[in-house]
Amino acid sequence: MADPNDFLDDPEDAEAEAYANEMEEIDEAELALEELVAERDKYKDRFTRALADAENARKRSDKDRREAENYGGSKLARDMLSVYDNMKRALEAATEEQRAVSGPLLEGIDLTMRELVSVFKKHGIVSITPEVGDRFDPKVHQAMFEAPVPDTKAGDIIQVAGEGFMLHDRLLRPAQVGVSSTPG
Repeated sequence: MADPNDFLDDPEDAEAEAYANEMEEIDEAELALEELVAERDKYKDRFTRALADAENARKRSDKDRREAENYGGSKLARDMLSVYDNMKRALEAATEEQRAVSGPLLEGIDLTMRELVSVFKKHGIVSITPEVGDRFDPKVHQAMFEAPVPDTKAGDIIQVAGEGFMLHDRLLRPAQVGVSSTPG
């Protein structure tokens, strides 16, 4: 038979053992909690990054869409500039005698030219028309030649050979100009 004194042999040992068991359970619970907190933080970080990626993709697609709307037709617009140039030359080349004989034909060309300019304007295509005496700007002008001209400064436009065109804020074709090379 068991000795009754063995049961209560050392109450302090029993308390210490119970305390150790509780501490072991608490340590395990804290460890599990730390693991859960770390996992939560990992998922929170992934979620935040995914949100940022989605926002960046949305902004990028908005920018791409706006650029496609504004500049998608730039090749067609550039090709249409030669049509504009030819119609303008036809109108400028017509003499008064030809206007009297072919008035309705030239009026039709003029109306077509106005419609073309209206369509250009509607789609954000604007003309760059420098004047003689303006300063040369390499961002919108192309120097076709340089010549020393009295009473001008170097960099002044002395002749306009052709109009330039902008599509919104982008250059489609620079204005072709002659530039003074006279030292100031």
